[in-house]
Amino acid sequence: MPSAETLERFIARVEENAHAEAVEEFYAPNASLQENQEAPRVGRDAAVARERAMLAKASSISSTCVRPVFVNGDRVVIRWIFHFEWTDGTATHMEELAYQRWEGERIAEETFFYDPAQRVPVKSKL
Repeated sequence: MPSAETLERFIARVEENAHAEAVEEFYAPNASLQENQEAPRVGRDAAVARERAMLAKASSISSTCVRPVFVNGDRVVIRWIFHFEWTDGTATHMEELAYQRWEGERIAEETFFYDPAQRVPVKSKL
């Protein structure tokens, strides 16, 4: 179960848009990440690489935790709102729930629940 301080530091890193760093700092080496009902992806290093590749395509990002955060033992649920402006002039606005299982101070499993239609970029309004 994460301490309240650890959970707040994790949220702060994501809200700073330090997504790859948050994965490096807070996920277990063999962490499992899953998008909706897709097959889980295993491994922190691979997750960091995916985050960096995604971030390289963005010209700006906004990441917001919508409180409250729900904690029950080693289970945590966080509601996130993300807005990505992509270098190709499109944008993606996503709202998701992240359902996490922590082992001590590290995330061991995480499943993201969201409407997949949100992943389709639209022409940016900027």
